Amino acid sequence: MTTILVTAAVVERDGSFLVTRRQKGVHLEGYWEFPGGKCDPGESLAACLARELREELDVAATVGPEIFTTQHDYPDRSVELHFLRCTIDREPRPILGQEIRWVARADLASLQFPPADAELIVK
Repeated sequence: MTTILVTAAVVERDGSFLVTRRQKGVHLEGYWEFPGGKCDPGESLAACLARELREELDVAATVGPEIFTTQHDYPDRSVELHFLRCTIDREPRPILGQEIRWVARADLASLQFPPADAELIVK
């Protein structure tokens, strides 16, 4: 099984975290997630995350340290997921039409996240 290298942004503002909802027609549609995406071959984690945030949310990101890494095997793919702390330069805009929310830490567990993301939330 191929392992897909993925980054996710942990953006915190006033005690709330930026999350987006996966769109119809994609793997795990309807689930909430920390924004990010797949790395291109040879792309660094920081470059990948900055590119994904620019493409999906129209923001410039300052990518900080990695805070958590996990690997999760789904039936059809394996994902190596790197969570990095980030700051963004302005309010995000859903370029792809995805739903965006700022969610308090205590409320994250009430949303449905993919299993790989859920590991961070329980930490």
